[in-house]
Amino acid sequence: MNFDYNEEQQLLAASIRRFVDKDYAFETRRKIMSSSDGWSPEVWAKLAELGVLGLPLPAETGGFGGGAVDLMPVMEAFGDALLVEPFLATVGLGAQFIVRGAVPERRKQILPAVVEGKLKMAFAHTERDARYDLKRVASRARRAEGGYAIDGEKRVVLHAPCADLLVISARTGGSDGDARGISLFVVDAAAKGLSMARYRTLDGCVAADIVLHNVRVPVDGRIVAEGDGLALIEEVVDYATALVCAEAVGAIRSANEATLEYLKTRKQFGVPIGSFQALQHRMVDMVIEQEQAQSMASLACATVDSERDPVQRKRMVSAAKIRVADACRRVSQEAVQLHGGMGMSDEMKVSHTFRRLTIITQQFGNADHHLERFAVASDTKRD
Repeated sequence: MNFDYNEEQQLLAASIRRFVDKDYAFETRRKIMSSSDGWSPEVWAKLAELGVLGLPLPAETGGFGGGAVDLMPVMEAFGDALLVEPFLATVGLGAQFIVRGAVPERRKQILPAVVEGKLKMAFAHTERDARYDLKRVASRARRAEGGYAIDGEKRVVLHAPCADLLVISARTGGSDGDARGISLFVVDAAAKGLSMARYRTLDGCVAADIVLHNVRVPVDGRIVAEGDGLALIEEVVDYATALVCAEAVGAIRSANEATLEYLKTRKQFGVPIGSFQALQHRMVDMVIEQEQAQSMASLACATVDSERDPVQRKRMVSAAKIRVADACRRVSQEAVQLHGGMGMSDEMKVSHTFRRLTIITQQFGNADHHLERFAVASDTKRD
């Protein structure tokens, strides 16, 4: 398989790289992180200007109709830059639910605003004790006055504090662990009865725990048929997982480049420490991890773009996440160790890359979770 980018993808990657180098240098990112909002409206407007926000959205809504493969160079650049803006939450999660499940009127209302950078989204799904089980939903939605009323709690909703709209999962039937009975709703982030407890994650992004008490949603605020939300949740989360794998490649490359430069310049006994054979071997292993992660990220992105069989999609995405998670763990730890104690100082980018790679290892399921998921999907496919 050819993993090289085509000419259009290379041009897009170059434009994103110029933006990152000029407007999102490490010190700029640190200032954004330390701000009260934790993200930059100016950066978000620039992403809209570059057309990145509309890249994977339909052409009839102002987008470019691209897929996960087209987003790979973007996600790699964002992984290198350690972007803290709500790109994945908006474009990779929230907007994907609208594209794949909302009625045409809602699509026309929401998606053009996303493309223009006027609307940000987040996906509120994870709950207490659910871990990575996507069908574990205890929040409830009941019929009320021509719509629904939602009650429940959601945990670690990434970029919820800066979202204008939330896609929220809630049960309209079944018990907490049933596959059937999960519905999806588009809810205004400022809706009455919705409250957030805001905080920062390990990698510096904003997140929130959400409490919903009698939050009212009109009937047209529901996505897909009532009780049929799980399949769409799995599809969109697999799509976002593939994008995170691509982001990891960019972060891994950044860690490798920083480590190699350090090995070339740091001296002991009068010579660069990169001349020591033992450290050269470790550096080579890190580069191999990068190449393997890139191959598996490419497989994951190609799969979510083209695979219609959900079992095969789950199998390939889980295989990619297993390998990428292992690469994140090994490269992040090696990069810090080879930098010595200064590798964990807040002033060095490699320490922030370490934190982001640590989060990616867990995001949407760690290696153990995806090993089990891969095995179940493989058994199902054989049957």
